[in-house]
Amino acid sequence: MMKYAITEQCVGCHACSLACPNNAVFADPDNPQQFMIHPRRCTGCEDQYATPQCATICPVELAIVDELAIAVNPLGSLTGIPMQLRGQ
Repeated sequence: MMKYAITEQCVGCHACSLACPNNAVFADPDNPQQFMIHPRRCTGCEDQYATPQCATICPVELAIVDELAIAVNPLGSLTGIPMQLRGQ
């Protein structure tokens, strides 16, 4: 069962692959600058950490989503810029 997935917002920084305790994060064979999460290896860091390590270290908003496709770092969560002020 998939816990987390990496979206096309990924910039290929490798942070999540280094932080994953289960070696569930890997580079897409067709696009080495895009990472993926192996659905059977990902445990969401349950019984290991209070929060998923990939999401904790990821520097890109919207790059990692949970099983409901909800971004774990939504817009504004890392920059501190409220949605209503973006693009002004």
